[in-house]
Amino acid sequence: MAAALQERLQTASGEFQKIQAELASAVEARQKLDAQLSENELVKKEFASLTEENTVYKLVGPVLVKQDQAEAKQNVDTRLDFIKSEIKRVEGQLKELGDKSEKKKMELVEIQAALQQAAAPATA
Repeated sequence: MAAALQERLQTASGEFQKIQAELASAVEARQKLDAQLSENELVKKEFASLTEENTVYKLVGPVLVKQDQAEAKQNVDTRLDFIKSEIKRVEGQLKELGDKSEKKKMELVEIQAALQQAAAPATA
């Protein structure tokens, strides 16, 4: 019985570590999205201060190409919408992984308690 519990503990521990790794990568993705959101909001704020006479350039490879101001503003708005939807998706993923992590942690605690109970009569 103790061997079966030990086996379950190993399996659950491996699954818990996998969930933790997924959680870490989701947190990293969320941080990148936050940085992109801030950067694009800053660009939008800069665009708000432009006048019709200002010229907007877009970096294409190593070259700056003239771009229509309305098109550039539309691109930034579209990018902001996309980033916000990605943040919502990643937030959902983080919640789901957090819940999975908690359940797996509780399972590990239960297995460890069962192992300790199995070991206690053996020593008594």
